[in-house]
Amino acid sequence: MSFSGEVKEELSKQLCQSRHCQLAELAALIHFAGRITAAGGKTRLVIATEHASIARKCYTLIKEAFSYAPAIRQQGNYSVIVEEEAQVLRVLKAVKLLDANGRAIGAPDLVDERLIRRSCCMRAYIRGAFLASGSMSDPQKSYHLEIVCAGERQAGQLRDIMRTFIPDAKVVQRKKYFICYIKEGAQIVDTLNVMGAHAALMNLENVRIVKEMRNSVNRKVNCETANINKTVSAAVRQLEDIRLIEERKGLSFLPDNLRQVARLRLECPDMPLKELGEELHPPVGKSGVNHRFRKINEIARQLRRGSND
Repeated sequence: MSFSGEVKEELSKQLCQSRHCQLAELAALIHFAGRITAAGGKTRLVIATEHASIARKCYTLIKEAFSYAPAIRQQGNYSVIVEEEAQVLRVLKAVKLLDANGRAIGAPDLVDERLIRRSCCMRAYIRGAFLASGSMSDPQKSYHLEIVCAGERQAGQLRDIMRTFIPDAKVVQRKKYFICYIKEGAQIVDTLNVMGAHAALMNLENVRIVKEMRNSVNRKVNCETANINKTVSAAVRQLEDIRLIEERKGLSFLPDNLRQVARLRLECPDMPLKELGEELHPPVGKSGVNHRFRKINEIARQLRRGSND
């Protein structure tokens, strides 16, 4: 099972005890995966999903909130169906898609603000939206959580609800759909916590810790490798300068302080500057050794320029 599937499996097993939270979650499932059909003079509410666990969750929410057992059918996907017209009206009125007289109110793809006045109800709504239309990438590969929305208004409203808890929720258009998404690892952890997927949250945190440790080790290794390469390259240039001076003029041409460090470099081609300085008499600091090599380099450049002239 994918990581996204594991998250949905965990969320499907949760059931809010408060009816107001049950209605908020059911409203999200209807907004993102439901449709109202009319055939043969009968009105039906259908919530479709690919996952058996989510179908069971829809069934349980309706049964708990309305003491009514909807039908579940499978034809490829799973469909949770409220077939009795009186029950359809009860559900639609409860989730604020119809008023007390059975007339449509608001927009069918937007949640009525009365359903999400409480923080717990907003959490339930986000959970229902993710169950109906969300997905999450494998955190071993990348951090990305998204919920597919049918329209721009729905995506904007969902983003605003999510920003109550997760400030970096964003919306982007992908073909004919709008996607509400989060890409930063810590924010996805917060989102899982908001929805109540605590086991998945711990698994994600474990992955993040391992990845951060690996990245930290890689950074240190890369830094040390770069420093070694820099030291080796500098030593090679110093040796080239010293050998040129030795070949053209002889090391006796150099002042005593430069001749001393030049001979030591020839004897110890791999020794760091700090250790070279400690071997000199009297000892010299790293910056002092570096200064002497700059003087040697200047002499070597003058000799090269003279031969070119």
